[in-house]
Amino acid sequence: MKYVAIADELRDRIARGELPPGARVPSTRRLAADHGVAMATAAKALALLSQEGVVLAEPRSGTVVAGRERRGGPRGLTRDQLLRTAIAIADTEGLGALSMRGVAARLGVAAMAPYRYVRGKDELVLLMADAAFGERGYPATPRGDWRERLTLGGRTLWSLYKRHPWLAQLGPLTRPLALRNLGMHGEWALAALSELDVDAATLCDLHVLFFSYVQGIAIHLEREQHALASSGLSEEQWIDLQTPALEAMSAGRPVFARMLRELGGTGYDLVLDDLFELGMRALLDGLALRFGR
Repeated sequence: MKYVAIADELRDRIARGELPPGARVPSTRRLAADHGVAMATAAKALALLSQEGVVLAEPRSGTVVAGRERRGGPRGLTRDQLLRTAIAIADTEGLGALSMRGVAARLGVAAMAPYRYVRGKDELVLLMADAAFGERGYPATPRGDWRERLTLGGRTLWSLYKRHPWLAQLGPLTRPLALRNLGMHGEWALAALSELDVDAATLCDLHVLFFSYVQGIAIHLEREQHALASSGLSEEQWIDLQTPALEAMSAGRPVFARMLRELGGTGYDLVLDDLFELGMRALLDGLALRFGR
C-alpha cells in the first residue's frame, strides 16, 4: 500500500538522523507531490506515524519528529506503546504482516526490546486482541428485552471487527480465546439469551451460534482488504471483469439468470453492514419464533 511505503521511508529517514527530533517532516502536500499520490494517501501516511508516536503535531510548527522518549526508545518503551504499535500494523497491513522485528523497527528500538514484555508473537497477538475487545463495553444497567440487548451486543462486536478486521481471523470457533475482555461480550450475550429460559447446553449452543454469525460475516472484512491490495481492483472493477463468466454460469440455470437480469437493471451493492443487519434480524426472528419470545 502506498501510504505504508511513504510512512516506511519517513521512518527510515528519522532512524538515520536525517530528520532529527523536533525537525519538521514534509507536509501532506509535499509528500503527495514527491510520491505522486493523492493528498488523502499522504495524510494517511502521516496519520500512521502519528498513531505510532513517531511524529506529533505542534501548534504553529506543523508536524515534527517526536523525541526518542516519545517514540518508545529503548528506555521509554512501554507495554502500551508496544500493543498500540502492533495493533496499528495489524489494522493497516493485516495480521500476516505482523512480526516482532517489524514492531521493534516501527518503534525504533532494538529487535529484542519487545521481548521484555511478551514471550513472542503468539502472546503479543493475544494481548492485542484483549485490548481491542476492551475498547467498547456496555451500560452498567441493561435496558430493554433480550432481543434489544442481544442486538446491542452484536452491533458492538461488529463495530470492533470493523475497526480491527484481523480480530475475526483469530482461532477456530471450536477453540475459543480465553480473553478477559472477550468474556465481557460473552457475558452480555449470555445474560440476554438466558431470558429464553433454556438449559445450560442450549444456552451455550445459542451463544456460539450468535458469536459465530457475527464473526462469520466479519471474516470477510480483512479478506476484502487483502483482495484489494493484491489485485488493485475495487469490488466494482472485479465484478465487471467477472461478467462474462457469470453469464456463462447462468446457462441452464433460469433462476440465477433471472436474478442477474434484474440486478443488471436495478443495480446491486453487496454492503457488509447491510448484510450484517439483515442476518441479525433473521437470527433473532428465528430465536423468537423457536422459543416463543
